[in-house]
Amino acid sequence: MLTYNPKGNYSFLPGGEAFSDGVVSTGGFEIIRVVFGEFIPWQQGFQLIHDHLVSKGRPKQALCSIELRCPKPFSGEGFANFNTQYHSLLEEWSILVDGCNPIARTNVAPVLNPPTETSLYAFAYTAPTTSSQRSSFVASGVGEIKVSDQGKQKIVRQGEISKDAIQEKVAVVMSILENRLEALEQTWSRITTANVYTIHNIHPLIEDEILSKFGRASLRGILWQYARPPLIDIEYEMDLRSHCQEYYV
Repeated sequence: MLTYNPKGNYSFLPGGEAFSDGVVSTGGFEIIRVVFGEFIPWQQGFQLIHDHLVSKGRPKQALCSIELRCPKPFSGEGFANFNTQYHSLLEEWSILVDGCNPIARTNVAPVLNPPTETSLYAFAYTAPTTSSQRSSFVASGVGEIKVSDQGKQKIVRQGEISKDAIQEKVAVVMSILENRLEALEQTWSRITTANVYTIHNIHPLIEDEILSKFGRASLRGILWQYARPPLIDIEYEMDLRSHCQEYYV
């Protein structure tokens, strides 16, 4: 399933038009994450990404992951409209690979102090490394959506927020992420950061449903972000990554 992006020095798992399911660096390269100290309107943020990549001697195609924050969850139509604009910008940057969007993405809605418009929170790119470590990777944010054999999407227990409904949603997300890790040729133990995005109480589920899967990475715990997934009616989202370098600017 992995598709090589020769200009970006990483491979990706094809997803939808809006983002890929995940990315993994190729030999001799690592993924570096840059986090902003304040929200930046997303289109303006892409100019800052451009300037940063130029300063590091990297092409635009080295951009491999985007983290966005939106004011509130989108309707289905609103999300589609945003994704059309976003996809057009990537096309202008010549980032698409044979028409596919290679960039991993997470876009969530903070409950407290949200931005006034969809904004850039962080991004990641590939850069040469002399380290002998294994590949770094990012698995895109995923909510409790099952896809049928016919390609139809269905929210798991839509509208339900009972304890057992949330447990089922968490289990579905963990299963999807496990499949993505396998496709990226990675394991849970390689995770350096696991983000959870939900407003619901998952404390009873952290040990058995989440950390028990992580192996050695359980020592790093999880980051529970008090935020909603980007679409109305989705209650739980997670993303995963493995970085060696992170910068806060």
